[in-house]
Amino acid sequence: MRRPRHSFFETIEYIGPRPEKPRRGPSFVGGWLLLAIAGTIVFFFGRPLLPFLKAQQETATVERADDLIAQLAPSASFGERLAAAALQRTKAHVTFDPSYYRIAYPCGDIPSDRGYGPDVIIRSFRVVGVDLQQLVHEDMLANFKVYPQIYPEREADPNIDHRRVPNLQRFFSRFGDSLPSSRESTDYSIGDLVIWQVGRDQHIGIVVPGPGARSEERWVVHSLDKRGPVWEDCLFDFEVVGHFRYDGMKRPGN
Repeated sequence: MRRPRHSFFETIEYIGPRPEKPRRGPSFVGGWLLLAIAGTIVFFFGRPLLPFLKAQQETATVERADDLIAQLAPSASFGERLAAAALQRTKAHVTFDPSYYRIAYPCGDIPSDRGYGPDVIIRSFRVVGVDLQQLVHEDMLANFKVYPQIYPEREADPNIDHRRVPNLQRFFSRFGDSLPSSRESTDYSIGDLVIWQVGRDQHIGIVVPGPGARSEERWVVHSLDKRGPVWEDCLFDFEVVGHFRYDGMKRPGN
């Protein structure tokens, strides 16, 4: 018996591996072109970020504090000398302690390894020849009712009055320059005094330059917690409620 012939249009099944289309090899020129384009984009758009990224790597260190102190301490500017004195405070180990102490007068101080926010201010001003203990006490003796009546004392006390931020704020408002409490760093000069509201309490610090490449920024030296005196970028971390400049020239009785 003869087998039927396949029709011309009959499908013939192929059994075997699936044919694949030939693949193109990688283009050497195309790869380098893409790299060149990517490099150009990074160069033109990333270059402006380099100073910013470098500045962010600048941190407060003892070495940078020493460099800045060496620059500021010989200055003719009272504010810059005060900032140098404040930066020097950040190198001392001080246990946070707002306690009442009986101390000498004038130029009295609590133990040098103790203190808190106002003590940074008192000690820094003493380095540049201004004894705030004596000045605040003299003014409170003559004008006690002008100062905040929020403490148990009913007369001036040279042991503690100058170590209270509200009293310092009133003193600086009477004898220093009262300046805008803005959130623009350009409104603050080196050596300015800043008072913040931190919760229910007031806190105080001294404006200083930032470290290294960030020296044009406004940082502060202050002592808010158990870290003791620190140099950090926190000028606007809290609500600014006072901004003053005082060089010791205007004093009670002048």
